[in-house]
Formats: sequence, structure tokens, C-alpha cells
Amino acid sequence: MQVVVFLLLLAVSPGLGSRLCSHLCQCFEHSDLVDCRSRGLSSVPHGLPHGTWLLDLGGNTLTDIRPRAFAGLWSMRVLVLADSSIQELKTQAFYSLSYLEKLDMSRNNLSCLPADFSESLSSLKELRLEHNELELLEPPCLEHLESLEKLDLSHNRISFLRTGAFRGLSRLRHLYLQGNRLTFVLDGAFSALPSLEVLQLGGNNITHIETNSLAALRSLALLGLEGNRLEQLKFRTFLNLHTAGTHLQLAGNPWHCDCELHRVFSKLLSVRHLHVDDYRNVTCSQPWQLAGASLAWVDSQLCMAETVTVLVITVTVLVTVFGALIVAERNRKKKKRNGQDDTDT
Repeated sequence: MQVVVFLLLLAVSPGLGSRLCSHLCQCFEHSDLVDCRSRGLSSVPHGLPHGTWLLDLGGNTLTDIRPRAFAGLWSMRVLVLADSSIQELKTQAFYSLSYLEKLDMSRNNLSCLPADFSESLSSLKELRLEHNELELLEPPCLEHLESLEKLDLSHNRISFLRTGAFRGLSRLRHLYLQGNRLTFVLDGAFSALPSLEVLQLGGNNITHIETNSLAALRSLALLGLEGNRLEQLKFRTFLNLHTAGTHLQLAGNPWHCDCELHRVFSKLLSVRHLHVDDYRNVTCSQPWQLAGASLAWVDSQLCMAETVTVLVITVTVLVTVFGALIVAERNRKKKKRNGQDDTDT
């Protein structure tokens, strides 16, 4: 991580002295950087300098963050709590951090965020929550993050996105949700994100994307859907993306290769503002005869096969109907002859 590297550079720099502070932590003079990494801490230490603007508490065993744990640290801009065994955030855990810009809580054991999580974090620009155990984002836990530009929720256990889960994040530009357990992308899930440029949904269990679920994303430049369970797509879902240009990543799904899928991809490739970056890596899973084959290689044959099938069925029906007409005509003539014979007799 860049912050850790920066701290390491400071630690070996002869021009920047350091001193012990709060018993276990190390404070760097003239810079207000406080290094408390991997010190065996079970709680946020007291007595930290009031002017601290970067605090690294990563690699400890904090378990929970108690109310007002950072009280008095009004100047803090960067807080690192990564890999600290955190299971719970108490109410008002981040009280007084109204100027905080970066918060890293990656690689912990958080299963939920408290309702007031974002109340004191209105200046936050980057929030890292990847590799936790989050299952659901309950409004209004994020809605006060009005300055947030980057949100990393990758590699959690999120299976459902409530409408309004991202309400208030009007400046969000990057949203990472890969490696979760999402199964559907529903209408309204991203309706509050007009500035979103990157949406990563790869490595989930997505089988269905609703037609209007992406319509509000007018700034979207990259949509990652690789490694899900998509078998088919609706062209209108992407036609509703009114952007200057959007790159799509769609490989690694169990595509059911038929004429309809060929039509959808043909249309996608023909739209000027849509770019399927990994089209050559889009492979068929079904039917079994095409398993592993590139859609780009078999696409022109799919509709041809369908056309041949339709023609065979059509010819078969015509032959059957024509045969039935011939039989009916023969029967009619036979009955007519039999009727004349009876009259002559």
C-alpha cells in the first residue's frame, strides 16, 4: 500500500527524526505521521498527537472500534485499520473525523456497518472495505459520504443490493464489487450514481441483468461482468447506456451460444460507444458440441444452422401438407367414381 511504503521511507530517512509516542507507537516529527503497525494493540492508543494527519494501526488485534475512539484527532486525513481483526464498529466510532479523506479497513472481519457509519465522514474520498464479511448494505449507512470518489467492497459476501444502498454517493467514480455473491442486477441498484465511471461486478454469481439497471450510469466508462453465470444478454440493457463510451468485459461466463446470442453480440459490436474488450475470449458453454469454442469463431454459423433447421422444418411441413392434399384429392376422385358406378348400375 502506498501509505505503508511512505511510512517505511520516512523511517529510514535521516532528515526526519522520530520519537516514541503513546508508549508503543512511533511519531515522525515535522510530518505528524504516527506508525502503530503490528504493535499487538487491542484498542486505539490514547495520547496520540492532536495534529496527527496519518495514523497507521494495521496489523493489530483491535476486534472492535469503540465510540469516540479517535476523539480529538481533528486534523487526521488518512486512517489505516487494515488487517486488524476488526469484527464490529460501535456507534460514533469515527466521531470527530470530519476531515478524514482516506479510510482503509480492508482484510478485517466486518459483517455489517452501523447505521451511523458515515455521519462523521462527509470529507471521505476513498473507502476500502475489501476482504471483509459484509453481507448487506443497509441504508443509510453510506448516505453521508457525499465526497466519496472510490469505494472498494470487493471480496465480501454481498448477495443483494437494496435500492438506495448507494444513496448520497453522487460523486462516486469507482465502485468495486467483484468477488461477492450477487445473483441479479436489479433496476434501481445504481440509480444514485450519476458520476460512476468504473463498475466492477466480475466474479459474482450474476445470472440476470434487468433492462433498466444501468440506465442511470451516464458516465460509465468500464463495466466488468467477467466470471459470472450469464448465459444470455438483452441488447436493450446496454442500449440504455447513454455514455460517451463504455468498455465491457464479458468473458468467463457460461454462454449459451445460439442465434439470439449471436444477434446480441453483433449489435453490441456495431454500436459506436460500446466496446467489448474481451470478445475474442467469450467462449461457449452450451450446447455441448460448442463447449470451449470462441463465439467469435462460431457466431456466423449459429444463425446459419438455425436457418437450415427452419428450412428443414418448413419443407417437411410443406411436404406433409402437400401429401395430405394429394391423398384428399385421390379420395375425393375415388368417391366420385364410386358414386357414378352406383348410378350406372
